[in-house]
Amino acid sequence: MELTTFFAVAVGGGTGAVLRYFIANVGQSWTPSNFPLGTLLVNIIGCALIGFVTALLIGPLSQHREFLRLVLIVGLLGGFTTFSTFALDSFELFEDGRIRQAVMYIVLSNVFGLIAAWGSYKFGSILFTTTSA
Repeated sequence: MELTTFFAVAVGGGTGAVLRYFIANVGQSWTPSNFPLGTLLVNIIGCALIGFVTALLIGPLSQHREFLRLVLIVGLLGGFTTFSTFALDSFELFEDGRIRQAVMYIVLSNVFGLIAAWGSYKFGSILFTTTSA
């Protein structure tokens, strides 16, 4: 890999992370509840953007596909939300007629993702709980 590749992904990723922070906070300010509206908005916007960018990369921007894929999908949208990549992977499995694999991917990603988050939270809580002497 070239240094320009790493730089392109880093610039895109940093930009995506800043955009995620900004949009999530603005979106969260729209509700008085603690429902994660900001994160939901980021995930939906990310899913829409990855579909649009993918269409551009196989259409009018195909001559620059690999570089733009690295900057926009891996970098920008990777920093913005990985949920968009999950959505695109799922869509592509359905689109390819691999329905069983698509459903398995969606179920396993959600179930094991939730188990991993819960389990590591519980483990970390036990590990990092301070005991008063």
